[in-house]
Amino acid sequence: MTDADGEVRFDRENKPGLANLLTIFSVLSGRSVDDLVADYAGGGYGALKKDLAEQVTASFAPIADRTHELLADPAELDRLLGAAAERASSVANATLTRVYDRVGLLPRH
Repeated sequence: MTDADGEVRFDRENKPGLANLLTIFSVLSGRSVDDLVADYAGGGYGALKKDLAEQVTASFAPIADRTHELLADPAELDRLLGAAAERASSVANATLTRVYDRVGLLPRH
């Protein structure tokens, strides 16, 4: 994401890449796009990109940490996957029962 002028501003039409980065930064940081634009005005893209990368890393750190925990404990991972499969099967069976009922077909046995 670069363009000739290097000005940080939210302009979805003329600077869609920058608008996307500002939106992502806003969502992850809880700060408004206007505040971000004000903070990075006159500074070019470098600081914005660096700070956004740090924000992305911090925002996803809990997910990465949990992934590492689960990969380090295969038994717990198998338990969680089994529980999720049981839940998915239960929901799918209930949905199929409703579909069979509404369509007027008998369920398969």
